Amino acid sequence: MSLLRTIKVAWEGLALHKGRSLLTTLGVIIGVAAVIVMLAVSAGAEAEIADQINTLGANLILVQPDYGRGGFGKDSGDRYGLSYGDVQAIAENVAGIHGVSAEQNTTQDVRGGDVTLTEISIVGTTPGFPAVREYQVASGRFLTQEDADQANRVAVLGAGIAGELFGGEAALGQRIKIGTTRFTVVGIMEEKGVVGNTDFDGRVYIPITVVFERFVAAKFGRDAVWLIYVSAADRADLGGVIAEVTALLNRRYDIDPAENAFTMMTQDSIIDAAASTTESFRNLLAWVAAVSLMVGGIGIMNIMLVSVTERTGEIGLRQALGARPRDVQLQFLFEAIILSLLGGLVGVFAGIGGSYLFGQLGTMRTEIVPLSIPVAFGAAALVGIFFGYYPAVKAAQLDPIEALRRD
Repeated sequence: MSLLRTIKVAWEGLALHKGRSLLTTLGVIIGVAAVIVMLAVSAGAEAEIADQINTLGANLILVQPDYGRGGFGKDSGDRYGLSYGDVQAIAENVAGIHGVSAEQNTTQDVRGGDVTLTEISIVGTTPGFPAVREYQVASGRFLTQEDADQANRVAVLGAGIAGELFGGEAALGQRIKIGTTRFTVVGIMEEKGVVGNTDFDGRVYIPITVVFERFVAAKFGRDAVWLIYVSAADRADLGGVIAEVTALLNRRYDIDPAENAFTMMTQDSIIDAAASTTESFRNLLAWVAAVSLMVGGIGIMNIMLVSVTERTGEIGLRQALGARPRDVQLQFLFEAIILSLLGGLVGVFAGIGGSYLFGQLGTMRTEIVPLSIPVAFGAAALVGIFFGYYPAVKAAQLDPIEALRRD
């Protein structure tokens, strides 16, 4: 019997029990859909982390004291980590940088005109902030070095804050009160929206020296910063900039270079660390999807064994009319494969649709991995072959005389 004829006979056998065939494919449908959806969830989580880190700026180096070494600065009196002076020293002495900045945050009520906004994020920062964080002013100007040196009471508003207080550009030149201190609005940032957990449009930017004077608790030091952002002019220069910054800080604090007292993190290193964290999550999802496919395969094998038992007479008659055991084996194997492929096809569409709905209606981002579609579909085909082989062999081994007598 030709291969095409065998496939046709297999299809006709499945068509005789449409309802049972459909129910048999459900396990494979769920398994394939689970593979696509779970990989989409995992890829979405990694992409969300990468986006959050990349919004910090380009070619960024994050400089922190290595607090895990037992408390940086323990021999330096009242020091608490890095200082505002380190920002200025890096800007003046390190070559190959695009900018350097630091932040010291606080939360205060902000009043403008007759409107009062509570618990607003106040970001004390330096003039290099826009260049380092790739976040530009839409109107007016940003903070200057003179503002920082003289601790001028000036503020730059996020687009959302400006709109809530004064209706947008009308905010320029207005007076606002942050906590109990009055400021003059000199700029409005461009709209950026919410990235990760940060609402960039809902923040107010003021000179970091004003934060030191008016808002930072004395126990942290009058000029303490916990993190310095350094932006390299070129990605290829990252290694050299890191080496220069480390050497400069070691000299400033008379630290032995062998102690590695500072942690230098790039965006790539942070993303790699986050990816390794999500890898275990991805592996767990892969196992869940694999179990779903296995359950679907067991369902196919079970139904095919039942089908062999029910169709014993048909098998005997076909063999009596000249069908070879190989033809019978291929017929039942093709039936299992067709069930798997149909389930896989429906599962692919269900997985793509489910990933989209999960991303739209849920709180987690999803990104469909193109490779997951052929992988899931191929896995469905393998399930059909693996779990359909035994029932097919069992059907081929039936003795035609016994089969006809049994019927």
